[in-house]
Amino acid sequence: MTSPILITGASQRIGLAFARHCLERNQPVIATYRTHRPAVEELERAGARCLHADFATNPGVDAFIDTLKAETPSLRAIIHNASDWLPESPDTDPADVITAMMQIHVMTPYRINLACRQLLENTDCTTDIVHMTDYVVEKGSAKHIAYAASKAALENLTRSFARLLAPRVKVNSVAPSLIMFNEGDSDAYRAKTLKKSLLGIEPGEGAAVETLQFLLDNPYITGRSIGLDGGRHLV
Repeated sequence: MTSPILITGASQRIGLAFARHCLERNQPVIATYRTHRPAVEELERAGARCLHADFATNPGVDAFIDTLKAETPSLRAIIHNASDWLPESPDTDPADVITAMMQIHVMTPYRINLACRQLLENTDCTTDIVHMTDYVVEKGSAKHIAYAASKAALENLTRSFARLLAPRVKVNSVAPSLIMFNEGDSDAYRAKTLKKSLLGIEPGEGAAVETLQFLLDNPYITGRSIGLDGGRHLV
């Protein structure tokens, strides 16, 4: 029996696209979601096991880990895609903002990786962890300081877990910038954003899916961050 891939935050955008990709390849999927969207039912009809998870609190993470271990004795991979994007603002307490960002982007992957080590090692093949970070790790962000810091911490977890879990588990990260616009983005915003990369395109979710699959397929990459930014770092 093929071990499932765990994809957190799989009810929209990149997480959803990769879940669909895996299911099309007859790869079992366990998908988590925070907000119930129509895509959750779509994934369930396609064969995914969808689990509601509240990663905003440690008790929520505890409950999820217990549920996951009751669902499967092994995992082929963990894709840490669940994310939030809180800005600093006069209406929010900075302590609350950074606590929330560190909880979702650092504490949750850290605890899941440690708790699920045996599940990843209960297979006959090399397995994977992939952390979805962000281009802002390299450059910083004046408007999303806590977000950028938490994603930088997640990138550092990539290197530490790669050392801890080798050679049985490969651990890498993907650092995207623009992948796809939101429906409400204005034409002016789109034009301005496209100019920020050398390639100047909106690549779409397929670029992220291909990168994730590449990391799972490649036997000789671990402890690395793959920049998915269209050359934005050179502009």
